[in-house]
Amino acid sequence: MADGGNNGDGAGWVTMGEVAVRAGVSPMTVSRVLKEPDRVRPATRERVERAIAELGYVPDAAAGALASRQSRLVAALVSTLAGSIFASTIAGLGAALREAGHELLLGTTEYSSASEEALLRAVLGRRPDGLVLSAGQHTPAARRLLERATRGLAVPVVEIWQLPERPVDMAVGFSNFAAGRAMTAFLADLGYRRIAFIGVLGPDDFRGKRRHAGYVEVLAEQGLGPPRTFGSGGFGGSAGAGASVEEGAAGLAAVLERWPDCDAVFCGSDPIAFGAITEAARRGIAVPGDLAVAGFGDFDYAGDAGLALTTVRIPGERIGRETARLLLERKAGRLPEPVVVDLGFELVRRRTA
Repeated sequence: MADGGNNGDGAGWVTMGEVAVRAGVSPMTVSRVLKEPDRVRPATRERVERAIAELGYVPDAAAGALASRQSRLVAALVSTLAGSIFASTIAGLGAALREAGHELLLGTTEYSSASEEALLRAVLGRRPDGLVLSAGQHTPAARRLLERATRGLAVPVVEIWQLPERPVDMAVGFSNFAAGRAMTAFLADLGYRRIAFIGVLGPDDFRGKRRHAGYVEVLAEQGLGPPRTFGSGGFGGSAGAGASVEEGAAGLAAVLERWPDCDAVFCGSDPIAFGAITEAARRGIAVPGDLAVAGFGDFDYAGDAGLALTTVRIPGERIGRETARLLLERKAGRLPEPVVVDLGFELVRRRTA
């Protein structure tokens, strides 16, 4: 029975039969040691384990998946790995899956719906035990792929972070619109009246656009004038801003050139806020004395030991672990309740506002 592992001498894949010969047992005994070690006598098990270690044998997971119809692999397609916006979610998801004997396959779409569709086709060919998606919107073809996967292939799907209006299957996250509203209203309640927004507003970043929509709604409700919005494509942000320190600095410079009377800036991510604070310092603008700055994400450096940044805290690790729970329950044949989980967010007030 050929079962893969990389031979330490580079001569090819080590087989289960070779392990059996080295240990002086049958291939069936080797299989039993791997799958049900408690059923094998300790002395025999020790010989097999020693042979496995000496030969560098690794079981062929693909062959096992074909036999059991379970890959024990969960694919997560996130928008980006730049910065750390998804880091805690991926950490929580990966840890919870490993505890249950599953592994995580990670891909990035770089905020492109077309890239998500291509990645979906690739990972579905590997018959994953679950799919995790961070994109807020999907192409029509991608949605058809997902709906077919959940029905015909029985692959559970969890959409994370932005709670979709029409989930494909299950969802875990929060409302970016509500978060954008809450932070803008918070700044207004503190007395700021000329609030600008710098953020990611590209056509495929649904989350950033929802935060901005919340900001716009509060301005209208409280009579704070038209939006003062900047993205890397210009005012209005039609091309989108990258969620980077550089974009934050450039964004604040452009905002102040057009609206020099701004008294607060709501940044769509903490890296953008970091760049805005740096640009303000270069210009001799006191934060928060002359200009309040708020972010989104509550990254490590946003704390009191770093920027002391007023921001929106997202329960990233809880999102990851809750996502794993939904996937595992569905694979076990149980219907989780509820299938859409809103974990909310928290406003964190610090020195910058």
